Amino acid sequence: MFLALPDDSSARAPRRPRILAQIGLAVFTMLATTAAYAQGVSYTVRIEAPRPLNELLEENLDLVRWRGDPRLDRDQLQRLVKNTPEQVKTLVATEGYYSPKVTASLDLERAPLEAVVMVDPGPPVVVGDVDLVLQGFEPLTPGGARLDADALRNQWALPVGRRFRQADWEVAKRDLLRQVMRVRYPRAQLVESQATVDPDVLRALLKVVLDSGPEVRFDGLRIEGLKRYPPTIINNLNQIKPGDVYDETVLQAFQARLQDTGYFSGVEVSADMSALLDESIETLTDEQRAARKPVAGPVSTPVLVRVTENKQKNVSAGLGYSTNTGNRAQLAYDDLSVFGLRMKSNLIFETLRQTARADFYFPTTPKGYNDSIGAGFERNDLRGERTNVTTIAARRAWGSPLLERSLTLEALTEQRSVDGQARSSSSSKSVPLTYSITKRALDNLLVPTTGYVINAQIGGALLPVLTDERFVRASTRFVNYRPMGSNATLIVRAEAGAVASRQKAGVPSTFLFRAGGDQSVRGYAYQELGVVEGTAIVPGRYLLTGSAEYQYWFKPPWGVAVFYDAGNAADKFSELHPKSGYGIGARWRSPVGPINVDLAYGHAVKKARLHFSLGFTF
Repeated sequence: MFLALPDDSSARAPRRPRILAQIGLAVFTMLATTAAYAQGVSYTVRIEAPRPLNELLEENLDLVRWRGDPRLDRDQLQRLVKNTPEQVKTLVATEGYYSPKVTASLDLERAPLEAVVMVDPGPPVVVGDVDLVLQGFEPLTPGGARLDADALRNQWALPVGRRFRQADWEVAKRDLLRQVMRVRYPRAQLVESQATVDPDVLRALLKVVLDSGPEVRFDGLRIEGLKRYPPTIINNLNQIKPGDVYDETVLQAFQARLQDTGYFSGVEVSADMSALLDESIETLTDEQRAARKPVAGPVSTPVLVRVTENKQKNVSAGLGYSTNTGNRAQLAYDDLSVFGLRMKSNLIFETLRQTARADFYFPTTPKGYNDSIGAGFERNDLRGERTNVTTIAARRAWGSPLLERSLTLEALTEQRSVDGQARSSSSSKSVPLTYSITKRALDNLLVPTTGYVINAQIGGALLPVLTDERFVRASTRFVNYRPMGSNATLIVRAEAGAVASRQKAGVPSTFLFRAGGDQSVRGYAYQELGVVEGTAIVPGRYLLTGSAEYQYWFKPPWGVAVFYDAGNAADKFSELHPKSGYGIGARWRSPVGPINVDLAYGHAVKKARLHFSLGFTF
């Protein structure tokens, strides 16, 4: 903008204020225009469509994405509205709607402006036929059938009659390929995939061509990363034989067994595919693919095991508190290679119990047995009875977390003293053999909500060898979790045990029974329920307890509980008069297991007791 000023200086002075006003007006107009441009046009978007499509359009339409952008002016907004129907058609086609009716308009009378998108998707396109072509698949056995195409068709994730969605189409192809690659053919590839959509008849014709690649068999074992520990740790757990057909689940099971040993912080088990590298099917021309002949025979590949070893030695310490046994201090020392064995040792000091123990674990045998030997000392001070128990034990364990079994042979001596008796101290020795089995059928081993756990033990000292009193002992524990709606669980627990012997004297107290405490009958102190002897309470020959607890999760992982417990221990079955306890509790499903805080009233002792526990036993 140019301003022409007169040359006459006499005229210059009186016109200066008007000139300055014009300049100011121009500057103001320019700033106002810039501010309006910086703010952009303000508008809202209203989409009228079925709910799933509404969410799709809200997340992907440019008309929605540009809302609030300061660079967008009215002309650009109108162009966005004009282009919206085509964009909507492209988006809803991915959901199977190829003939939608779409309108988009801009209401200029509203403040702010309103863009309205109306979508009638019409009927969806459905799958009309699936043509599954398998190339290169060899018979399983001489004269046997090829890979069952009918079975693959039946398991195909996008069957005839299903609405054709682009996402489902991609998932179905991926699932088909993964299904074939899991067994025999890990090098299988998709050679061709085609979806032909006819909007006029609302049908999609699908074609998938799958090439098997070579059949793969396992051939030996190759280990990487093993430095500190003997290879027998890995070899003994390997159940894969040379010549076995490739199976992904077998590799995963082998990997899980290695991870459970404790020797490794990381384990990866796979087939060594580097031995199978060849020209990729994807690089072949159509003519080469058509002329390609099936693989004449299987190829072999080693099983590759890559491990990252844990440190050989580890020391840990901890402090804690339990409403059962009081204050707790613990020191543990583990060494993964002591004369080729794994050693685990610990010292535990609690108010009512002190223990020291060391165990040596042999490498798992090829048949899956976990053998160990160990020795320990334990001192207990419970209800006027004090025991010192020294133990040497040999143990064999086998199975899985879902079904564990073990056989334990012990040689132990016990020193025992009881308050209020003329002969307050005694000693006994015994060599018992115990078989234990635990079955778990739970939805989650750490935080279960449905299923059950049962443990049974039977054993005893049957021979008069280093044994003062022969006996037979049997016990069982059962916990059942039953959902009661979406936010509640009923937990039922029961425990029973019995010892048969000629006399009770000479049977180590550790093989007799008590009740009371966090995992027994709440409302009573730990091991408070038993047989009165002198001024003390000692364990008895028989045990019977039960519990029912109702948990309600009002805001997971937080919940509340009400419960009723009952039970007792006695020397005669007829004297098992149950003592009851009931109360309320708080629950938290923590990352390390369920944490329970209970306030229970013991009916027999006429007082309340606070209980705290983490997790559940066995």
